[in-house]
Amino acid sequence: MLSDKVLAELNEQLNREMYSAYLYMAMSAHAKNAGLNGFANWFMVQYHEEMFHAMKIYEYIQQQGGKVELKAIQQPPADFESPLDMFKKTLAHEQFITRSLNNLMETAIAEKDHATQIFLQWYITEQVEEEDNDNEIIHQLEMIQDHPHGLMMIDRELGSRAAHVPTDFSKGLEAAEAPAA
Repeated sequence: MLSDKVLAELNEQLNREMYSAYLYMAMSAHAKNAGLNGFANWFMVQYHEEMFHAMKIYEYIQQQGGKVELKAIQQPPADFESPLDMFKKTLAHEQFITRSLNNLMETAIAEKDHATQIFLQWYITEQVEEEDNDNEIIHQLEMIQDHPHGLMMIDRELGSRAAHVPTDFSKGLEAAEAPAA
């Protein structure tokens, strides 16, 4: 059973994960409009990952007998200066999400909510990977310093990224993650 405080923070985190998806969809659209199809692909894969993160929280709240409260999703920015600008904003956003999850973990610890602590550990681990990936791409973009050939190479590399999370949640996460029969 979730305490009122943990439930409220889980619902806030659900909103943050939905905003993350929305942000990456906006970045994908911007990259596509700029002719950077690989970047567009990378951000669309990120969109799917964030939707998966949101759905995990959505289902966890329900499994724990809590009430999901969907809130308005803030409008993300639509224009970015460059691919480097997008990834610097991505890293800053992921660092915000990391802080948010750490605060949620602290609340779960204070409330002696062991189930939520275990549930959140997956997110904490995931954030280390998220920030590392963003930093790696930022370093590559800084090395090429807007050279078109380098940008084309990175765009091609990012275009090979594929989603490894389910994208159909209509029957729940467990069914979505089950191997196809």
